[in-house]
Amino acid sequence: MKKIFVKTLFIAMSALILHSCELDNYDGPDATLSGRIIDKETGELVEQDIIRGTQIEFIEHGYDNPLTQYMVIKNDGTYANKMMFANDYTIQIRSANFPATEPVEITIKGNTTYDFEVIPYLRIKDVQIKIEGDEVVATAKVEKTTGHKITRIGLYAHQNQQVGEQMRQLYAEWPNPEDGGYVAGNECKLSIPISTNKHLLKPGTKFYFRVGAQVDASEAKLNYAPAIQVAF
Repeated sequence: MKKIFVKTLFIAMSALILHSCELDNYDGPDATLSGRIIDKETGELVEQDIIRGTQIEFIEHGYDNPLTQYMVIKNDGTYANKMMFANDYTIQIRSANFPATEPVEITIKGNTTYDFEVIPYLRIKDVQIKIEGDEVVATAKVEKTTGHKITRIGLYAHQNQQVGEQMRQLYAEWPNPEDGGYVAGNECKLSIPISTNKHLLKPGTKFYFRVGAQVDASEAKLNYAPAIQVAF
């Protein structure tokens, strides 16, 4: 009886090891999808938040009840996923700083590139950030492309250039600026005091400052201008 049990156990373990080896022999990811989020009218990249920002949704074809997967878009509006399997996919962007895109069918094989052309809710233009006395002062013009109300304009600061509303050490915000008399397209001004933040804004340090703004569209993310480095 003992010999039979040992023999049965050996056969079961051998089958399990063989099955594990077969699983290990499957090919890994062999394709890349990369591209840009581009303003259809200006040709500029549409900047994003790296944390809790806009994501690309993608569904791989050929499976029953496939899961929706996500890839992050970088701050500068570019993206790259080097862990894709060559196949057909449906890709789409929702919950962004522009209206949702239509689903697109795409074949990914080798190094595949796809650019999304969109109209951002807001464009942050003519940004200037400089030290004036005891303040870091930012001026900018916030242009609207839709009838949505601007819910806030902000100045965000961090030592990391990925700075944004979700990655900030210091910030100043103007909530509901249109209720306070701001007219979209005109210049606005935000400032962060230096002396009251001297534990961070020390002589010899460098910080990145970035202007962003948001509208009241459902699930809208902030629109941004590129970050500007300021030395103290």
